[in-house]
Amino acid sequence: MPRSRPAVVVVLACLVLAGVGPAAPAPAAAEEPDLFEYVALGDSFSAGSVVFPLAPDAPLACGQSTRNYPHLVAAATGAELTDVTCGGAQTAHLSRAQYRGVPPQLDALTADTDLVTFGLGGNDGNFFGGTIAACGAAGIASLGFGNPCERAQRVRLERIVDEVVYPNVVAGLELVHQAAPHAVVAIVGSPWVVPESFKASCYLKAPLARGDVPFVREMQARVNDVFERAAEATGSVYVDFEAASDGHDMCQPASVRWIEPLLGGTNPAVLHPNARGEAGMAVQVLTQLGLG
Repeated sequence: MPRSRPAVVVVLACLVLAGVGPAAPAPAAAEEPDLFEYVALGDSFSAGSVVFPLAPDAPLACGQSTRNYPHLVAAATGAELTDVTCGGAQTAHLSRAQYRGVPPQLDALTADTDLVTFGLGGNDGNFFGGTIAACGAAGIASLGFGNPCERAQRVRLERIVDEVVYPNVVAGLELVHQAAPHAVVAIVGSPWVVPESFKASCYLKAPLARGDVPFVREMQARVNDVFERAAEATGSVYVDFEAASDGHDMCQPASVRWIEPLLGGTNPAVLHPNARGEAGMAVQVLTQLGLG
């Protein structure tokens, strides 16, 4: 049965307090309390790809940042972090190597793992990259008018979300529960990339047509809904970023946005979370899991 949110909060709070909280004086021979063991699985949104500085102990090809939300959550809780997030990862990379020297992400899990965050699925079926490429090209060709991407891509993208992403994520979460049977497993959503409606000033940052901006937002909401349903189906916890990230999309000023635009951004990882976005995501993970 799915874990209830209050139960998850109590379990995690007890784990953190046991591992990193103050303890009563003990005899010198007493063993040190076990550390709170946290494993982060995920793709570029979780890796904080190319948000400098990069994690020195992570494969360079993954672009993993020391300022990503897993590192921030670990720092806030005193957890012992194993971060295997990697840019470009798909759910298939749970059980197979992504690059030479980058082992399957499931290899990081053990029976001693206490918490797992799972940020995979958006790259399955080339959903994220394919949507951005197709809608951006359509927006340029239409000079920003109409909804050419929606008309050409809606059926295909909905099928990818429902028939590829959802079953892959459910299967991936089940594998995680098997590999870390005592862990709280939390699947994270994604923060908003685009606003609710078209803004002329944003066309120069990412050339989406007027009618395709709400369509891209709708597709992102559809994926987040799939993540939430997969959590319910597997006894996992869903961490929702939608409300917190509203108004922090790529079209906002640099001092506000969580997501970097395609053009004119301040971070090489375009259309991905910046340091502010990773920090905001960390707050939500801590809060919604009862660790903040």
